[in-house]
Amino acid sequence: MSSNSSVPKPDDAGSGVIAVANTQSALSNIRSGPGLNYRDIGDLMDNALVVYYPDSRTASNWIWIEKGRLKGWVYAGYVEFIHAIGAQPSPHKATPYDGKVAVWHWKGSVVPQNNASELLSYFKTNAPNVSQVWVKITNGTNWMSDYDNSDMSISGADSVDQWVSACAAAGLEFHAWCVPKGLDVQAEAAIIVEACSRPGVQSLILDIEPYADYWQGGAEAVRPFMLELRRGLGTRFHIGMSVDPRRQHYHTVFPGEWSPFIDSIHPQTYWRTFRVTPEEALSSVWTVWGGFNKPIIPVLQGNAPATEQTEAHTLSVQVHGAKGLSWWRHGVIAQWAGVNKAIELTTSPADEESDIQQNFTDEVVILPTKSGFRSGTYTGKPEFSARQNTWGWDYLFTSTEERTSKVWAEWRDELPQNGLYEISVFIPNRSATTTRARYKVHGIVGTTTEVVLDINQHRNRNTWVALGIFDLDRNMENAGRVFLNDVTGETDKEIAFDAVRFRRIVTTPPGYRPAPDPARGPRPTIVNGVYVADGYDSPVGTSEQRAGERVWPKGWLDASPFGKLYFIGTPMQAYHTGADLNFGRPYEDKGMACYACASGVVTFAARLGVWGNLVVIRHDPLYEPSGQVIYSRYAHVQNMRVSVGERVARGQRICEISDAFGRYVPHLHFDLSATTLLENAPYNWPKMNYDQLVKHYIDPRDWINRHRP
Repeated sequence: MSSNSSVPKPDDAGSGVIAVANTQSALSNIRSGPGLNYRDIGDLMDNALVVYYPDSRTASNWIWIEKGRLKGWVYAGYVEFIHAIGAQPSPHKATPYDGKVAVWHWKGSVVPQNNASELLSYFKTNAPNVSQVWVKITNGTNWMSDYDNSDMSISGADSVDQWVSACAAAGLEFHAWCVPKGLDVQAEAAIIVEACSRPGVQSLILDIEPYADYWQGGAEAVRPFMLELRRGLGTRFHIGMSVDPRRQHYHTVFPGEWSPFIDSIHPQTYWRTFRVTPEEALSSVWTVWGGFNKPIIPVLQGNAPATEQTEAHTLSVQVHGAKGLSWWRHGVIAQWAGVNKAIELTTSPADEESDIQQNFTDEVVILPTKSGFRSGTYTGKPEFSARQNTWGWDYLFTSTEERTSKVWAEWRDELPQNGLYEISVFIPNRSATTTRARYKVHGIVGTTTEVVLDINQHRNRNTWVALGIFDLDRNMENAGRVFLNDVTGETDKEIAFDAVRFRRIVTTPPGYRPAPDPARGPRPTIVNGVYVADGYDSPVGTSEQRAGERVWPKGWLDASPFGKLYFIGTPMQAYHTGADLNFGRPYEDKGMACYACASGVVTFAARLGVWGNLVVIRHDPLYEPSGQVIYSRYAHVQNMRVSVGERVARGQRICEISDAFGRYVPHLHFDLSATTLLENAPYNWPKMNYDQLVKHYIDPRDWINRHRP
């Protein structure tokens, strides 16, 4: 039993040390006293910034830590404290980005605001620690107004002046960025110089990538282009370069040619796009680009969950020593907690948690060939082909067209409520080779025109890609309608027509905490407009058993507990990620019901290779809108009763125990992850990689035991 008493920080704890907590597992318990018999008061996440007190270490290896409002004891045997380096002496000269947080702005037509003043006011409200906005000015020899019909597009020097003035009024800095092509270096340089010569433009970032529609001039065009820029802007004007930082792309952008003219490097550190963790992505950036000998100001992935944003911020600044950060981009950032973290160039105690929380609540998923999806042809012939993607549903595809469309498709369904929605599209793993799928979003509040977004399907296969954040009124005609045809300007590619997802965003005030006294009644399931998980139960057993004291009900056996090494000596040898739940004698449990262990939204429900049928649920924040989000996985099942995007309640029947179509003796494989791994990789199986096991998975028995309703 846990003790209700607490042990405060010792008087002789000494001075605190700022550090990054590298936990052995996905999270470590913080307790009210130095021992497992003390109450669990919170979780310490991997790579969190904390203050720890080395002199408080007890004989049993417990140590006092402080993280914002959360203060208590952790077992040091499970946590390595890496001293935060903060601002270290740098061989590089100062940059305009030192100590600053920036957000990239692409096109006004893809954001909910109507003008620059509204956009900047939104920044000040949701992310007051953002101090710079990086605005796209040109694409090749064209002003951005040729691609953006909004009131905030850059069409010349006058619109640059308007942006600078709006930024000054909002207390923000204006920085310019562009995509040069290198095909007409004099014309491109001239238009860039015209924009960047305006008073108040602080710097220029060149987006140089090894893809179609980016730099096409080769190595030989770099020097003439940059000489033209330097003649027009001078040698003191700061010019940075943004790149795809992966090793295979390093030499494709000719780094040696750019180096004499570039003042800083801005690697596009998109860990979700690259299918790695923030830690892996940032380590690779400094390994690959550290030798370029320029200040590294990483571009971080804004559409990542807030926990990953915060982790990436901490690792960038406190482990790798980045002096500044930027986030790609306004229009896809749904959660601002990590974006809003200030950069401390001198070490200081860990900051308080953000007062502003953004959460996803209502969710609508429109699958191809299902309700809400319509398609047709202009030729009167059957132009579409169909196949099943790896996530279990059918999608359509066809060849691309250069100018004249032969097919069309639209996704439209009734929205639950008015509000801000993140609209995302799923890109399948096959028959999606176009680099310019032109999605059109209709029915957006504040505009009477469609918003066009070009998505590189080839680069983003087998994942959800955010089109943006849009203000939608369900009473408007065509509210949130998404349209796509096959015209891409390409003749030798394929374009896929797959699912579209709408997720409503709710911003909530701070202050709610669950009632610690059971006498005050059950916890709520909606707080400040956000669905919250009121607790976790076993996924098996009768309703009375699931509400009882035993985590695994009477008669249920966990044949392969969390972390156990099984199938020893065979090619299938692996550490187990969760629990294998059996009832009675072999085959007796086939067909028995499985239940959602907590409330949430289904993110996967399909047949998946050796797993058989598999369901993944993203659970609601635990007890409070800013609480922990956990993913659960149910494998080898049959008769799935839920589908992707469906909301489920704790205790709702979702499937039945089975045998993966005869591959195994019937049982329920059940595991929990404290990271977002299962949302993007529902098939994940770390095998013998113990570090990956404990980084992503948690003991389901222990978690449920500590978080009963």
